[in-house]
Amino acid sequence: MLGNKWVKKFCTGVVYTTLCVSLCFASGCGKNAAEDGLETYKASMTEFYDKLAYYDQSINGIDPNSENAKSQLLAYLDEMNESYKTMAELEIPEEFDGISEIAVEAADYMQMADEFYHLAYDGVFDEDNEQLAAQYYQRANSRVQVMLTVLHGEIPEGEGITVTTENSEDTENTENSENSEAVETAENAGN
Repeated sequence: MLGNKWVKKFCTGVVYTTLCVSLCFASGCGKNAAEDGLETYKASMTEFYDKLAYYDQSINGIDPNSENAKSQLLAYLDEMNESYKTMAELEIPEEFDGISEIAVEAADYMQMADEFYHLAYDGVFDEDNEQLAAQYYQRANSRVQVMLTVLHGEIPEGEGITVTTENSEDTENTENSENSEAVETAENAGN
């Protein structure tokens, strides 16, 4: 009889402990704010890239012969521009602070692309504005590709990209050139 009470107590204790541990993991117990911020940022960026895939598919699905093709394109570009703005406003965790300027630049380039696409397609078609818009669009996309590479834990590669790690000597002097060279590379990739 004493043995059965002990088994009941033990089983109840195990169930209670399991429930507490499960609740702790579900609520983020044991995580520090940095880990929460990192997970939130990664989730937000995954959502951003999913939206970009949606916009890409939607834009490519527009019938160019349709009467409302221009308005559809511009509407998707407006939505994409808002997504870029939201992405650039995200708080970037310390682990990825090297991409903070690139995120803002990507949003700025997307804003310019959106504006020039409107100038190209609202009213009479303007080929020069369309070409400018395409260049800005490519620059924005090049930057989010660099960001994606970094978020995947990979080192961006390509002509003009210089990567400086935290352990590198003279980091302070090379940090600015790294960002500008990475930006230049993204621009060159877009041209």
